[in-house]
Amino acid sequence: GITYLDHAGSTLFPESLLKAFMDDLRNNVYGNPHSQNISSKLTYDTIEHVRYRILQHFHTTSEDYTVIFTSGCTAALKLVAETFPWIPEGTEQPSSRFCYLTDSHTSVVGMRGITALMNVLSVPVKPNENLLLEKTWLPAEDQNCTTPHLFSYPAQSNFSGTKYPLSWIQDIKSGKLCPIKIPGKWFVLLDAASYVSCSPLDLAVHQADFVTVSFYKIFGFPTGLGALLVNNRIAPLLRKTYFGGGTAAAYLAGEDFYFPKKSIAERFEDGTVSFLDIIALKHGFDVLEKLTGGMEKIKQHTFALARYTYTVLSTLKYANGAPVARVYSDTDFSNPDVQGPIINFNVLDEKGDVIGFSQVEKMASLYNIHVRTGCFCNTGACQMHLGISDEDIQRNLQAGHVCGDDIDLIDGRPTGSVRISFGYMSTFEDAQTFLKFIIATRFSKSDTETPFQSSVTKLTTESVPDDHPYFSSANKFSQRTHISDGELGNNPSGTEKTVGWQPLECESESIRAAVSETAVPTCRRGGKPITVTNIYLYPIKSCSAFEVTEWPVGNQGLLYDRNWMVVNQNGVCITQKQEPKLCLINPSIDLKQKIMVIQADGMDPISVSLEENTGKESVVCESKVCSHRVKTYDCGERTAGWFSMFLGRLCRLIRQSPDRKDDTRHKNTKGVTCATSISLSLVNEAQYLLINAASILQLKEHISARLEEPLETEELIRRFRANIVISAPESFEEEEWAEISIGALRFQVVGPCSRCQIICIDQQSGERNKEILQSLSAARGRKTNFGVYLMNQPLSSSFPDTLSVGSQVLPVLKENTEIQRPTSSEEKCSG
Repeated sequence: GITYLDHAGSTLFPESLLKAFMDDLRNNVYGNPHSQNISSKLTYDTIEHVRYRILQHFHTTSEDYTVIFTSGCTAALKLVAETFPWIPEGTEQPSSRFCYLTDSHTSVVGMRGITALMNVLSVPVKPNENLLLEKTWLPAEDQNCTTPHLFSYPAQSNFSGTKYPLSWIQDIKSGKLCPIKIPGKWFVLLDAASYVSCSPLDLAVHQADFVTVSFYKIFGFPTGLGALLVNNRIAPLLRKTYFGGGTAAAYLAGEDFYFPKKSIAERFEDGTVSFLDIIALKHGFDVLEKLTGGMEKIKQHTFALARYTYTVLSTLKYANGAPVARVYSDTDFSNPDVQGPIINFNVLDEKGDVIGFSQVEKMASLYNIHVRTGCFCNTGACQMHLGISDEDIQRNLQAGHVCGDDIDLIDGRPTGSVRISFGYMSTFEDAQTFLKFIIATRFSKSDTETPFQSSVTKLTTESVPDDHPYFSSANKFSQRTHISDGELGNNPSGTEKTVGWQPLECESESIRAAVSETAVPTCRRGGKPITVTNIYLYPIKSCSAFEVTEWPVGNQGLLYDRNWMVVNQNGVCITQKQEPKLCLINPSIDLKQKIMVIQADGMDPISVSLEENTGKESVVCESKVCSHRVKTYDCGERTAGWFSMFLGRLCRLIRQSPDRKDDTRHKNTKGVTCATSISLSLVNEAQYLLINAASILQLKEHISARLEEPLETEELIRRFRANIVISAPESFEEEEWAEISIGALRFQVVGPCSRCQIICIDQQSGERNKEILQSLSAARGRKTNFGVYLMNQPLSSSFPDTLSVGSQVLPVLKENTEIQRPTSSEEKCSG
C-alpha cells in the first residue's frame, strides 16, 4: 500500500536480490580476505570479480581505473580531499585551488574543511557562471605550469535532477575550459552518486580522474558501501599518511618504516573491507540486468515517469488561474540527457503563498506516499532555486532552524521544498497516485466537477503521447495514460469533500511565549465558570486512555502518566503512527493494589507492579523519546511476550527509570520560572495537554459537514489524547491564556500543540480516516494547532497533589495575545 517516491534518497531492493545473496551465503564459506586459507581465498577472488564487474558496468577496465571500496560516497570524497597532491599557499610555486559547483552535496562542499587545514583555497562556482575559455586569458609563460587543481561537480543534481554536461570532464582536463583564472593542471572529480542510480555512465568516453558512487542508490542493498574509482594515471600522485591493516607490504613497529602494498586498491582500503556486502553487489548487478535490461532502459523508464508527472503538476491551476505548485527546475523535462527523474517543488495556495513542506509531508503520509522534504543536503541549490540569501540562512539559524528539522516557513518564506524521485521499480500508478493526492488535497469536490476537470484530463492525455520517442516499446506503460474524470472526483478516504486542506504555517507546539509578571486576569463573559470535565492519563505511551475523576499529581504530571512505552526489537519507541493497534491496549492503574492492569480483546489480562524495580533482574538502558535520551528499564519477558503476541511483531515494554538526571532536555521552555525543577515522564513536550470542549464542538460542526457519518463528541475528544478537558464559554480562548489555576494547582501555558496523523485514528477501533487532519487544517485556517501544553507552577512549599473533575479553572490572559514565532516546528504529538 506504500507509494515510495524517494529513490534519490535510497532506492528499494528486490526480493530476488536478497534471495540470491542469502543462497550464496548458505552455500559458501567466506573468510577474511587477508588470510590465506581456502575460504579467505574465495573471498579475495570474489571481491576481485566484483571490482571487474563494477568497471564493466561503467564501460571501462582495470587498465584505466581502480576501484577503491569505501563506506559510501561521502567517505570516497573525503579520501580524495585527504590524498590529492595539493600545493599549499606560501610555497615557491603557484598554490592549488579546490573548486566546486555550488549545486553540490554537502559531502562535496565539506571537502573544503580538509583543504583549509592544508592551506589550500576553495573557490565555489555557481552553475549559471560560464566556465572560462582558457585561451582567452592564459599568458604564454604560465601555459606550462603543472600545479594541480581540482574541480568537483555532480553529474546530476540531487536537488533538481539537472544533469550537468559530462563533456566538461575532457574540456577542463584539456584546458579548453577553466573554472577560474589561475595557471596549472586541472583534475576533475565527478560526484556520480545521484546520476548512476538511473543513468548509464561511460568512463571510456568521459574519463574523470575521480568518480564517487554509493551502491545503495543503485541497488537499495547493501547500504554503507561505496567506491572511489580512480584514474590510474593520477593514482601514483596521491599522498597517503595513515596505514591500516591490509595496506602495508612491510612496516616496523619500533621504527618509522613503512612500505605500502603495490596494488592501488589495497593501499587505500584501510582495514578489512566489508566483504559480505561487496559480495552482495555481484547479485545486485545480476538482478538489475535481469529485471530491467540495463541502465539505458532504466533511464528512459524513469524519465518518462518524471516527465509525465512534471507536465501535469506544473499545469495544475486553481479556479482563479493560480498555479498549484512551483516547480524548481533548470529544464523543461524534454530530454533525459539533461534531466533526471527528480521533481522538486513547493505547493501553493490560491493566493500564491507557499504551503510549508512539513505540512505537505504530513498529508502525503496519510495517503501512504513517501516523499522527502527540506534542502536535501544541498544548501547551494536550495538557495539558488528558493531565493534564499546567505544572510537568510544565518538569520534562519538564529531563529532556531537547522538542516533536517520541520521549520518549513519563516516570515512566510519557505526554508525548503518537497522532492519526489523515481526508481526503476516505479510505476505509472505511482505517478498517478501522487497526482491524485495533490488534486484530492488541493481541490474540493465541487472544483473537480467544474470545467477545470476536463482541462486536466485533456492535459494528461495530450501531454505525454504514446508515440513520444522516450516511450520505447520496452517500457511503455499501459493504455491508461491519463487520470480519468471519475478518478479526479474520487476521494480516497471515501468521505464527502467540500473544502481542500489548508496546511499549517510555521507554527508549532514548541512555542515558548515569554509570560509577563504583570499579566492581567481575564474577565469571564456572561459570568460562566470554567470547570474541568474530564481527566485522562496514559500509563503506556500511545496506548488507550485511562479516565479518572480525581488523580494524584506528581513532579512529572499526573502520577504514572506515560511512565511506560512499547519499543521494537531495536529498542525504538513504537507509537500509533507506526502501529495503530496500540490504541486497543487498555492499561488501568490500581493504586490500592499498586499494579497496572493491561487488557486487550482476545488476550488474557496481565498486570505489572507499580513498585520501582531497578534491581539486577531488570536491564537499565537508554531510550530515545523525541530525539532525547531517557533512562529506562525492561519490564521482563512475560510482558514482552504479551505485547508481541497482540501486536504480531517482536516488541517489549519498558519503564522510565526513577534516576532522572537528564531533566534538562526541556530547558528550552522559556518563561517557566522554575525551569530547573521541571521533570518529565515519557511525554514528548510538556507535563500536561489541555483541550477545551467548546473548541471540540466547533471543530465537530466543521468535520460533520464533511463526513457521511458524524463523529460523536466523546470519540473526537479521545482522538486528541488530552490529560485535561475543560468547558470554557468560547472556543479556542485557551490559546490566549498565559497561565491557569485549577483548584490550588497552578500551571503555565507553554504553547499550542501541533497535531499529526494520530488524530486520524479512531481510538476505539484503530481505523484511520485522513479527513480529520484535513478538516482541522481547513477549520483553523492553515494551522493544525489544537489544545495547549501546560507545566506545573507551584504556589508554595505545600504543593497540592490532586487534580479533580469539577474543579474551577481560573485563567490569566497573555499580556500580548499575539502568538510569537516558534523556535522549532518539530512534530511532537502527545502520543
